Amino acid sequence: MTITLYELTGSDPARPFSPHCWKTVLSLAHKGLDFERSPVPFTGVPEVENRLGKIVPVLRDGDHVVSDSFDIALYLEKAYPDRPTLFGGEGGVSLARFIEAWAATQIHMTIGGRLLLDIHAMLEPEDQAYFRQSREARFGKPLEEVVEASAERVKSFAAKLDPLRLMLKRQPFIGGENPLFADYIVFGAFQWARVCSAEQLLEPDDPVADWFERCLDLHGAAGRSVAAAA
Repeated sequence: MTITLYELTGSDPARPFSPHCWKTVLSLAHKGLDFERSPVPFTGVPEVENRLGKIVPVLRDGDHVVSDSFDIALYLEKAYPDRPTLFGGEGGVSLARFIEAWAATQIHMTIGGRLLLDIHAMLEPEDQAYFRQSREARFGKPLEEVVEASAERVKSFAAKLDPLRLMLKRQPFIGGENPLFADYIVFGAFQWARVCSAEQLLEPDDPVADWFERCLDLHGAAGRSVAAAA
């Protein structure tokens, strides 16, 4: 059976950028599963799999269709128990839930506003109009003002990573000696920034930067299949 991953892209379908889709890319690679990647623009998301929902990633595996990166990871763990584990048991699921909440509040909320104009520049005109309207409604101000206001938050970004930094001084991955889905959650956020923006968020000698490089090299360097923004 062919596995199809629907993932968010802009005008260049070879440059998927969604942090949530990247979680699923590495999850599938972790399980050693072959899959096809189907690029979807913002305005095409509502049409995926007969209007399944309003978000991607969406995964079709034979007769099974699953949306949401965490739900997809849970599905893969159950459907392919003989493949390398994404969670290492129920404790790993709980760990990943915590990491997901931490990444959303400490990483996504800090850098997300900074990336808005970079993402806008990657889109086709129709999607640019949708993206600007929807994000300006969400933030209550023009994209340019959101990006400007985000600059101060990004200055404090490194300090927000101290819990992760301290952990990575003791072990190579959040999952321990080997990566788990918890690693892919955080990886997705940094890959989002790497693909969309040339701004450097980490110092080269930061343990988090070393961890991210290791993640980029995982599974045949799946993360490096898309070059960093220039």
